[in-house]
Amino acid sequence: MRSPLRIGVLHGPNLNLLGGREPELYGSETLADIQARLTERAEERDIQMVSLQSNSEGALIDWVQSQTSAVSGWLVNAGGLTHTSVSLRDALVASGRPFVEVHLSNIHAREPFRARSLLADVAVGVVAGFHGDSYLLALDGLLGRLGAA
Repeated sequence: MRSPLRIGVLHGPNLNLLGGREPELYGSETLADIQARLTERAEERDIQMVSLQSNSEGALIDWVQSQTSAVSGWLVNAGGLTHTSVSLRDALVASGRPFVEVHLSNIHAREPFRARSLLADVAVGVVAGFHGDSYLLALDGLLGRLGAA
């Protein structure tokens, strides 16, 4: 019997404010609500999930480096760091693990600076605009890429 896949989930800056922050853009679910649905979906598929939310770029990078050997892939909602963090991009690339970039809002229908992602060209896919369901869709896509769908 194979050991279950393990997926790392990164929740970047300000995602701890979900549920109250601009619900018209991000939906009304809290991060805990989203994480619970994501964990339930993973458990249905015998997938383990580890996650971290941080408002600190360095903490996210340190976590990627510390978890790389324990995960098969990543779901990454880097929040505003999507548009600014070369260092997070480099950590994800250095991990050698595939990842899906996740956004709750449609970043292409917002301010022009949000349409520029430093992660998209090295991600296996990008899911945006489906509020909390973006994470579920991203998990399905990543598992497909890993041959575990």
